[in-house]
Amino acid sequence: MKRDYFEGADLAVTICAKDGTILDMNQKSKKTFLKPGMPEIIGQNVLDCHPEPARSLLADMLEHPRTNVYTVEKEGVKKLIFQTPWYDGDEYAGFMELSMVLPEVIPNRVRKPKQ
Repeated sequence: MKRDYFEGADLAVTICAKDGTILDMNQKSKKTFLKPGMPEIIGQNVLDCHPEPARSLLADMLEHPRTNVYTVEKEGVKKLIFQTPWYDGDEYAGFMELSMVLPEVIPNRVRKPKQ
């Protein structure tokens, strides 16, 4: 039995193929990105879901795999967006996006190497 660890997590996870096709979304992602009455977007191209300049950035990331990390704030809610390539074995397969709400205050713990 394969277990979907992202279903119970409090973060939105969206997985795309290297051609931009949306392969999967956990429930949090669907709740975040699909407005009431909006049809399912799995199977559609992620580029069609983004306006410029995000569309061009995503297109370039699909062609030149790399990680992109930023924060965004909307209606007083700040989120961390983490977009990163994923691989099937050694072959680039697409990218995934993790989106999570950030608390107002985030502790930063500096860990020192063991001596």
